[in-house]
Amino acid sequence: MASAPIAPYNSSPMRNSSSQNASRESLKMEPMADVALLPGEERVIDKEIIYMCPFNGALKGKVFISNYRLCFKSTETETPVTLNMPLGVISRVEKMGGATSRGENSYGLDITCKDMRNLRFALKQEGHSRRDIFEILFKYAFPLSHGMQLFAFLSQEKYEENGWNIYEPMEEYRRQGLPNSEWRITFINKNYELCDTYPTILVVPYKALDEDLRKVSTFRSRCRIPVLSWFHKKNHAVITRCSQPLVGMSGKRNKDDERYLDVIREANGTTKLTIYDARPNVNAVANKLVLSGAIQVADKVSSGNSVVVHCSDGWDRTAQLTSLSMLMLDSYYRTLRGFQVLLEKEWISFGHKFASRIGHGDKNHADQDRSPIFLQFIDCVWQMTKQFPTAFEFNERLLVVILDHLFSCRFGTFLYNCESARESNNVRTKTVSLWSLINSDTSSYINPFYTPESSRVLYPVASMRHLELWVTYYIRWNPRIQHQQQSPVEQRYKELLALRDQYLKKLEELQLSDSTPSSTHLTNSSTPNAATPNQHITHLQTPF
Repeated sequence: MASAPIAPYNSSPMRNSSSQNASRESLKMEPMADVALLPGEERVIDKEIIYMCPFNGALKGKVFISNYRLCFKSTETETPVTLNMPLGVISRVEKMGGATSRGENSYGLDITCKDMRNLRFALKQEGHSRRDIFEILFKYAFPLSHGMQLFAFLSQEKYEENGWNIYEPMEEYRRQGLPNSEWRITFINKNYELCDTYPTILVVPYKALDEDLRKVSTFRSRCRIPVLSWFHKKNHAVITRCSQPLVGMSGKRNKDDERYLDVIREANGTTKLTIYDARPNVNAVANKLVLSGAIQVADKVSSGNSVVVHCSDGWDRTAQLTSLSMLMLDSYYRTLRGFQVLLEKEWISFGHKFASRIGHGDKNHADQDRSPIFLQFIDCVWQMTKQFPTAFEFNERLLVVILDHLFSCRFGTFLYNCESARESNNVRTKTVSLWSLINSDTSSYINPFYTPESSRVLYPVASMRHLELWVTYYIRWNPRIQHQQQSPVEQRYKELLALRDQYLKKLEELQLSDSTPSSTHLTNSSTPNAATPNQHITHLQTPF
């Protein structure tokens, strides 16, 4: 039987003065009471239901839906089976069967998710028992289609660090050695007047006037002119990015655009400027997915040649190639903080269409704009971490968490299509950054095998036989995969690191105790066996 929507759920214990009805409600909710709600999360409905688990068969249990998640817990199994899924992950909700459908558990809901899950729930056929849960699920899974806000704007989470401060364009360009005699900072786009999908701060050739930039913008799709993404400090080669030129069917040419590209070449002091065309029809032949193309870009730049990378509009394949090649060239982007800066710069600030490609809060699952471009990039990053296990400061968990919250709509980081849209919707002031969560517990995302190498360029092998299936992401919902623990080597290494930290802390305490006035007298006395900090360490027993 359908249950009516309930008031927002409060996980605190029921007061003695509560009414008998409230106590009954508390007992009714008890199987799910161990789920902690986020600040700003409100419980909407709970219902008895059958989960058609692909691994355990039909499981009776209880499901609740909040304004953020769907949570299920089985009630008739010795070891409860649970689901805890942000509604933003849902791509499609469909009714399964009808009131006259025959067959056990043939009436219910079919939910297709963006994270490789497909969930089926069965309900009783009498009394339109699925109507309320279908309507509520459809409403809260696709809030924008119902005139509602995404959960990121309702969340009240607080963190000590403001993740919105992780990327400061001027600071990042200064780290690269910019501006200099060859490249300058321009604020021509400060009000998004030149290009509404570009950031406000751009780096262009020193010899290029702002008027030149305006002329070039008329010949580039969406006015996305060639601008600098990365500068090689030693050989002064650069990676520049842009959209396609508007040559049309007749092969039109533009003198201003050609002159501008020549100025980019002159800034590097070379005779050639390599242009990588990553549009789909070319990409399918020349780049073999994405890694091999990024390797070509990185190799050109490391050998002293500047490159221009573009796809159709400069926000999909372009972002894949520039960010992957920069990851190969610049070890800073392989640190935990540097990787966050890379994503903020190349994907978020330069306008990858996250809202269109992911479909945040939008019911139109068949929209042709949807595409797993960013997921493909993160998969390539994972492939690199497997081939170079000591080169990255962050671990696999960081990549999984990033992808989870790409869909969840819990944070504002991946919302909207470009910087100007995020600014007009006050994302930085009204939502929390994903990096606030990540940087509040950095130890969970650190690779214990990391070995810093500042000048090393990574060249991964891009052939199919060297690429692996990312099992712990794509097949993680299989309970057999879930039960697999981290490798014994990694676990032991973490234990040794923790032990090392204990010894260093003990050493510090001993050094402090030796520096106190009372111990100073003993240290300066003529006693021949006065202990030094190093001698103290020899008395510590190690369990190695």
